[in-house]
Amino acid sequence: MAEARRGAKGGDAPGVFGVAGRYALALFELARDEGLLDRVSGDLDSFDRMVADSDDLARLIRSPVFTSEQQIAAIETIMSRAGIGGLTANLVRLLASKRRLFVLPEMARGYRALVARSKGIVPAEIRLAEQPSASVMDEIKSALRDLAGSEVDVSVKIDPSLIGGVVVKVGSRMVDASLKTKLNSIRIAMKEAR
Repeated sequence: MAEARRGAKGGDAPGVFGVAGRYALALFELARDEGLLDRVSGDLDSFDRMVADSDDLARLIRSPVFTSEQQIAAIETIMSRAGIGGLTANLVRLLASKRRLFVLPEMARGYRALVARSKGIVPAEIRLAEQPSASVMDEIKSALRDLAGSEVDVSVKIDPSLIGGVVVKVGSRMVDASLKTKLNSIRIAMKEAR
């Protein structure tokens, strides 16, 4: 339990604070104690996909106009069809009964961060101007594993404003090797040279 809390403020999940962080930590501790970390992660992934694919479900989760009874009834049906049960279903029911379904996406993010930390996986974010080929992505992941000294969970974001190059964030370290930044540096240097 102390491991999960290390580095988190007030018992929250890393990078997720308040109500969402506390629910993430509670779910993580229960799932870890019952040996269900991966099962709960899979259930949360399924639920996230359903929310992303359904504007109605997204509205149900975010909108304050639905009563807790309406939310619970709808969520029960959805979870039953998706095969989501156990700890994940219990947590979603609890959130619905307390009219806090809106924290579910942030809570899921916090849960995933706690699972990654418990497995020694370091989060890494890569921003590129365009989608890289599979071989380039493998090279980037290999370099990040060497840099981090452990397994990395890489999220890729495409940002055409970078023009080219890459911006990498691993833990608290960031390297900006984008063409946009290099051009800005040249622009500043030319202004200073006048």
